[in-house]
Amino acid sequence: MAGFGWFWKAMGSSATANQKKSKSIVGEAQKASDRLADASDSEVVDIARSCIGSDDARTIEDAPLLLAAVREASSRTLGMTPFDVQLQGALRMLVGDVVEMATGEGKTLVGAMTAVGYGLQGKKVHLITVNSFLAGRDEKWMGPLLDFFGLSHGAIADEAGSEERRDIYTRDVVFGAVNEIGFDVLRDQLITRREDAVRTPADVAVIDEADSVMVDEALVPLVLAGSEPGAGPTAQITEVVRRMVEDRHFTVSGDRRNVFLTDEGAAFVEKELGVESLYAADSGDLLSQVNVALHAQHLLIRDVHYLVRDGAVALIDNSRGRVAELQRWPDGLQAAVEAKEGLTVTDGGRILDQITIQALLGLYPQKCGMTGTAVAASDQLRQFYGLSVSVIDPNEPAQRFDEADNVYATAADRDAAVIDHIVAVQATGQPVLVGTQDVAASETIADDLVLRGVECNVLNAKNHELEASVIAEAGRPGRVTVSTQMAGRGTDIRLGGADSEPGAEEHDRVVELGGLHVVGIGRFRSARLDNQLRGRAGRQGDPGSSVFFVSLEDDMVSVGGAGEELTAQPAEDGRLEQRKVLQFVDHCQRVTEGQMLDIHATTWKYNKLIADQRAIVNERRDRVLDTEAAWDDLSYHDVEKVGALQASGIDQAVLVQAARDIMLYHLDHEWSEHLAYLDDVRESIHLRAIARESPIDEFHRMSIAAFGELAERAVELARETFSRAEITADGVDLGDLGLHKPSATWTYMVNDNPLSSTGGSVMGSIASMFR
Repeated sequence: MAGFGWFWKAMGSSATANQKKSKSIVGEAQKASDRLADASDSEVVDIARSCIGSDDARTIEDAPLLLAAVREASSRTLGMTPFDVQLQGALRMLVGDVVEMATGEGKTLVGAMTAVGYGLQGKKVHLITVNSFLAGRDEKWMGPLLDFFGLSHGAIADEAGSEERRDIYTRDVVFGAVNEIGFDVLRDQLITRREDAVRTPADVAVIDEADSVMVDEALVPLVLAGSEPGAGPTAQITEVVRRMVEDRHFTVSGDRRNVFLTDEGAAFVEKELGVESLYAADSGDLLSQVNVALHAQHLLIRDVHYLVRDGAVALIDNSRGRVAELQRWPDGLQAAVEAKEGLTVTDGGRILDQITIQALLGLYPQKCGMTGTAVAASDQLRQFYGLSVSVIDPNEPAQRFDEADNVYATAADRDAAVIDHIVAVQATGQPVLVGTQDVAASETIADDLVLRGVECNVLNAKNHELEASVIAEAGRPGRVTVSTQMAGRGTDIRLGGADSEPGAEEHDRVVELGGLHVVGIGRFRSARLDNQLRGRAGRQGDPGSSVFFVSLEDDMVSVGGAGEELTAQPAEDGRLEQRKVLQFVDHCQRVTEGQMLDIHATTWKYNKLIADQRAIVNERRDRVLDTEAAWDDLSYHDVEKVGALQASGIDQAVLVQAARDIMLYHLDHEWSEHLAYLDDVRESIHLRAIARESPIDEFHRMSIAAFGELAERAVELARETFSRAEITADGVDLGDLGLHKPSATWTYMVNDNPLSSTGGSVMGSIASMFR
């Protein structure tokens, strides 16, 4: 990576070479620590700064001494002396890698030390987290270390206003949730005065839970919308769809991702609605409304994909099993689910702008990250971000024992065996953490345990606000915690309880019993998510164990094994103990992982072009914002009006801003129209495959052609508006011409991510129905 001088060359390119060189440099840092023990605070800071070169690139010239200084500062300010493995993790992130560090190894401190390293090079750093709670917690916790080196810092809170955000973004190190930073980018892309911008660009993104942010949510669009009625299905359509029969009126794809109307189904709908044809040109968006209602009714399941809470639909993040705050489906689908549940149907809105998390991270010149499960995501990290993965060995060797899967013929047999297993383990006093696939499963398991006399804590999207406190106590003796994925990432599970330490009675008792026992119910579509759950046990060399219970009816097996046959004889209790069954389950998971990577790659190609076009629009916006380009163009094309305006004595700055307002209004409006058009193209592009044309090539051709007309059309409309608009000393009022900006705007995340780990999620291919 540029900016690290000789050190990067010395590190080599292979994982083995990286580890060997990193350990060698950390070993040198240990020797250098001796000369810092008696140094004053200011001397430690001066020594750290002396490690940075004075050239323009501000490269790190003495990595061992810098690491020693940061270690000494951490000890003095936080009372935490970093382990060698933590220094190694920081080192690899300063090179630009994503590091894999086991649960409980202190990644928060590693991230802060990395921020110090970049900060001392004069680079602005964004420490990106999965939510604002963690951003605020980490900033407060690590703040003293940053203060020691004179680095200003702050955290972006959900409730922070524009002025507060603007101030925080100017600081050296900013802690923020990925969605909050993304929404600020979107809002800044609609300003009409440069001084209204909130976000100051940063040089480096240090990403916590990198696999979650950069892979699981990479293609989730962050959306800025403006008030405009949405087009959801009517109550009559919802009622008609409710009476339709699968395999007669409609069919569902094998992976439960798409639903298709049959000829008989179309005839049924036409008769019930009293229309001649759903496919007639004058039928409007009737067909789209029917399709959306079918998706809502038959693919989206309550307590699996969403909850109904306080009279509203709340989406569930499938990779974490938590409520996906600020997320909604594209507007027609959101309205369809609300109608299905008998709730008030909310208005949608015109999408003013959007950006995927992957495109957002592309705004940072340098990126690095940390997570407990990076290796399994290494293909995506390399392919889509150009990042390598470095595995950091745990400070204490892992003692977790991962049992072979228990596979059963049916889900009913599997669940009965799970309950027996949990009851038996809990009777010994060993704490158990149970991971389920969705909310409904977590509640069913909890109810069955209660019937067997086992009390348990349930952690799912319905009570996620208790997450940190519940998961922190999951290591108490005899405690059973039932949780959806992912259980308390960012919160340690200490054996014996939240405040327990080695030597305490309850801690030692749990250690003797074998530590935390993790039980997974069903394998996820990605082994990485399974490993995240397993990783909750065996923290910092603690003993622990894990086992997964799988059935051949599970979503992952049915999708990954579609079209394949498995012949095996179950035992009386339904268990399949043959080795070939375990191999088949592993095979199914590899298939689903491959499917997800293919989908990611294809979707990335679509999104990449949109991101490139957005960058071109941004360049034009910047030119309009920062120069008099809009006034130069518009005034040139209406000399007569310009003469009248100048004769009226209106200040030139007012005229320039009025021209800017007009030009930006039309540029932004045309971009919004372009996004809607691209969604329409993506909806129908699969039909090109029937004509043996490449869908992605055809999408590129059509989108590039449409984009080529966007700027020209915006300029022509702006010229027309300039000629008609009344400009006064107060500027221009576009509303008088019927050019109204939205009366309200809001942000949300569109949940049409095709990489969802749970079946039944809606593919982005239907997004165009919802405009």
